[in-house]
Amino acid sequence: MIMRSGQQLLLPANPVFIWGSLVVALLLNMLPLGRVPWMPDFLALVLLFWNVHQPLRIGIGVAFMFGLFMDVHQASLLALHGLSYTALSFFASQIQRRLLWYKVPLQALQVLPLFMAAHAVQLVIRLLSGGIFPGWILLVAPLAEALLWPVASVLLLLPQRRAPDRDENRPL
Repeated sequence: MIMRSGQQLLLPANPVFIWGSLVVALLLNMLPLGRVPWMPDFLALVLLFWNVHQPLRIGIGVAFMFGLFMDVHQASLLALHGLSYTALSFFASQIQRRLLWYKVPLQALQVLPLFMAAHAVQLVIRLLSGGIFPGWILLVAPLAEALLWPVASVLLLLPQRRAPDRDENRPL
């Protein structure tokens, strides 16, 4: 892939760090804060990030697996989160190459419709299964996730930005 001018060359992503960040995001989602519709889905954010940056390591199967973990934890309809995370992963794979050409703030605007689609899938399945509409406050969650995209980009790419061998003569 041809890089933009001024873009830093990144080290390969450590698989332990990738899986560790996914587990930390899962644990953040499992915090006992109560079910509020405006709460951002940290696992969806991290799954989307790794689907965009490491599509060969984190794919649709991993998204479905973590979705089932969330369904079991929240005692919700089985495969509710699995389906929404799978759709999110699929759409991320479709825009992955195009998304990486944008700077991080513009990437946040590009991923906002993906987060909205994932929450819409969850909402439609809940309503079809007899659930109640949580209110329009539900629209805050995708906005919060899109606003957290730059923070996630900085934090999750931080281990890859350091130089492998520190040398004053090489700018990498």
